[in-house]
Amino acid sequence: MNRKVTKAIFPVAGLGTRFLPATKSIPKEIMTLVDRPLIQYAIDEARAAGIEEFIFVTSRGKGALEDYFDHAHELESSLKKSGKTELLDILRGTNMDSGAIAYVRQHKALGLGHAVWCARRLLGNEPVAVILTDDVIMGEPPCLQQMIEAYKETGGTMVATMEVPAEKTKAYGVLDVAEDMGAIVRAKGMVEKPKENPPSNLAVIGRYILAPTVMDNLNKLKQGAGGEIQLTDAIADEIEEGRDVFGLRFRGQRFDCGSKAGFLQATVAFGLARDELKHEFAEYLSDITAMYKAAE
Repeated sequence: MNRKVTKAIFPVAGLGTRFLPATKSIPKEIMTLVDRPLIQYAIDEARAAGIEEFIFVTSRGKGALEDYFDHAHELESSLKKSGKTELLDILRGTNMDSGAIAYVRQHKALGLGHAVWCARRLLGNEPVAVILTDDVIMGEPPCLQQMIEAYKETGGTMVATMEVPAEKTKAYGVLDVAEDMGAIVRAKGMVEKPKENPPSNLAVIGRYILAPTVMDNLNKLKQGAGGEIQLTDAIADEIEEGRDVFGLRFRGQRFDCGSKAGFLQATVAFGLARDELKHEFAEYLSDITAMYKAAE
């Protein structure tokens, strides 16, 4: 089997209800951190990892997301005439080559596993990456690139993991660890959102490299937690059938941009990382923090 990972699935069919009313008219995935949409961070991470084919699992109301990747000829022409080459380069970075991007529809919200399953006919017998745009990761090299480098050595199926407090494991899929090798762990099980007695504090976050056999497991359309088709269950089936599943402790900071607090935290972190913003922004944050402390 070819171990080279050149395709990635982006499940973007969600309604983004936690960000209403903004998401009434715009997809959550094009809400911006500083000046870049969430989806752009995901695309840039995938490109850095060598991904060549981008598969978006969408739903009704995602037209603006599809338009985002199209060429804006009038805007490009205007920037070119104005000599704004830096902005023109930024704009061109949002374009996707013809044939590099595909869209499939998820007609019912039946879980992450179902969303990934919807892309099955575009995959062939090769591994595929999955990127959840809600999980924005600040790291160098980017998280998926770290995973692909590790995957070249391990094969199997790989998930990105991070350590979380025991009381928060109930919000994640959690690894049951068979062997801890430092950055990489071999899993002997996975539990989706354990209500009690989690097998470890290693939580699975939104980056995956899936062996083709995971899609075979998803073909069973087996319902799991919440009555949904869980990707975690399909990966757990790999372990039960004797195939390898690994977790990678990635280097970087993850922000849960599916929550308002996480989105704001990411905005601060990425704002402070920008040379042209960090001094003015840091001064403002210092001033407003002092003001709130004084008010208390």
